[in-house]
Amino acid sequence: MSSKPLYLTEADVERLLPMGECIALVRAAFARLARGEAINHPRRRLILPTRSALHYMAGADGAYYGIKVYSTNPGHEPHFRFLLYRAADAALLAILEASSLGQIRTGAASGLATDLLARPDARTLAVIGSGFQARAQVEAMLAVRRFERVRVWSRSAEKRESFAADCARSFGTLVEASATAEEAVRGADVLVTATSSSAPVVASEWLADGAHVNAMGSNQAKRREIPAELVQRAGLLVVDSREQSRLESGDLLLAFSEEDWSRVVELQELVAGRPGRTRAGELTIFKSNGLAIEDVVAAGYVYERAMEEGPA
Repeated sequence: MSSKPLYLTEADVERLLPMGECIALVRAAFARLARGEAINHPRRRLILPTRSALHYMAGADGAYYGIKVYSTNPGHEPHFRFLLYRAADAALLAILEASSLGQIRTGAASGLATDLLARPDARTLAVIGSGFQARAQVEAMLAVRRFERVRVWSRSAEKRESFAADCARSFGTLVEASATAEEAVRGADVLVTATSSSAPVVASEWLADGAHVNAMGSNQAKRREIPAELVQRAGLLVVDSREQSRLESGDLLLAFSEEDWSRVVELQELVAGRPGRTRAGELTIFKSNGLAIEDVVAAGYVYERAMEEGPA
């Protein structure tokens, strides 16, 4: 008789999955993807006339495999769950509330890309957006570079001020709310866009040569956060998955011709040893969509830590 699966809450995930550990987990997962030892299936969406949608994505890595399922409807809170299975016998091991899981592993992927692509001397970080994903992005950036200043802008002055104050308290770093997006971005060594915008939130000319960009807010084919001019400027353009990017990276799909896809490098290639930044003045971009394999390794780690702890 199979045992009842473990149920893990958002609080469990937040407690058991530190950002630094998640970056290491994601790095190892991409290395195994590069060796053909892990499997990732891209996200699919079921969209209803009511504008409700079901999103689902699956992956497998080592001892575990699983699927993340989440439901959305404009104006309502999304609902995230991850189902973790044992590869050896298909047993359902755990059901995880997966909103925080998604935030942490998405931050970890950006952190990994920044570690591989940003200049070692990067000291100023700009963040556009102060919502669902932005805090984990700041935490991940601080885990891989010694940023001395973080500048944040979002549409709501109240929210960006509150976000800046919260991050400054939590991370012990100077975090400032900027009056405009341009003010936040100009002079930044690394930029994170973490918004739900359907149109570009920055201009190419705001970014200096040598900057690194993590564009992670949009994962739909008709939405983008960065302009075509910025995409075309990039000396190195990296994605988490070409397959998934061709389905949902509006930042690229709205800026590219078919020939441009030959420029795109996968993150797993960099982890496996392909050179990243080749000169200090090269502008680099990481376009993140989020992969199920990241959820698998993060969920597996949380499950193992919970089992070590035993019953509450």
